[in-house]
Amino acid sequence: MSPYLLLGFLIAGFLSVLISPETVEKHLGGRGFWPVFKASLLGVPLPLCSCGVIPVAASLRRHGSSKGATAAFLISTPQTGVDSIAVTYGMLGPIFAIFRPVAAFISGLIGGWLIEATDQKENAPSHTKACDGECCASGPPRNRLLAALRYGFVVLPRDIARPLFFGLLIAGVISALVPSTFFSNEIGNRFVQMLIMMAFGIPLYVCATASVPIAAAMILKGISPGAALVFLMTGPATNAATIATIWKTMGKRAASIYLAVVAGTALASGLIMDSLFTPGKITSTQMIHHMLPAWLQTASAILVIIMLGGTFFGRSTKHSH
Repeated sequence: MSPYLLLGFLIAGFLSVLISPETVEKHLGGRGFWPVFKASLLGVPLPLCSCGVIPVAASLRRHGSSKGATAAFLISTPQTGVDSIAVTYGMLGPIFAIFRPVAAFISGLIGGWLIEATDQKENAPSHTKACDGECCASGPPRNRLLAALRYGFVVLPRDIARPLFFGLLIAGVISALVPSTFFSNEIGNRFVQMLIMMAFGIPLYVCATASVPIAAAMILKGISPGAALVFLMTGPATNAATIATIWKTMGKRAASIYLAVVAGTALASGLIMDSLFTPGKITSTQMIHHMLPAWLQTASAILVIIMLGGTFFGRSTKHSH
């Protein structure tokens, strides 16, 4: 996954300087369907995890974004991003790489529209502390190229290093310990597999990129592509911090709709995916990896190890002081 991860980091870095918070707030203000549509669409490429999206969404809400648009942004953004789309292509193939962002967009659109439609009386925007991180720093940077490279190869890897490490570790454990036919033999019903993956994904904190190797390992052990997609949608989109933020800023009804929409659209997307594929059709990631030269794969892996290792070393050094 390393070459695709580096490509995603590069694109994410340039997105960070090309799309400013002011631009986002300008297009997501007001009520109605159009702001919800734009919020869901804008959230798809942004490289923000389910915790990183919270301060950005709080800032949007504070600056006049409707509940529906804010919810659409909260649903679609953590499910995917340019970095995770690149990794999805590298490990699961082009169909998954296309299907995943489309499903994220549709789920955000449905969730935002439902919250907008059921919100009979728009409350005043909550004055939650706005985002003050580097991912949403306002104003043009002095050097846009350096700012893009710094965000793509320093800030973003630092943000996802820990969940990515544990995601790879979990994927390795699954690959080593789970029998290759476990899911197909023990849990043959695809819908039951989806329910299990949803129950596993909803409480688990995993970023969109880190969820990919886990899903790939599950597929290699016999789980259906649709069940893997359910995990790819619910894992990044839900965690306790996100639900608590929605409950506090938009109310109990919005939080309930949020959970219902993520679960419902994940199951629907999984069923559609399984209607296109059988478990045996996605059994290995080697075909796509063989499209790249071996030296490029090795060099990329070494660079990613150095980048991720640097973030852990930097943290430990900082804490020791």
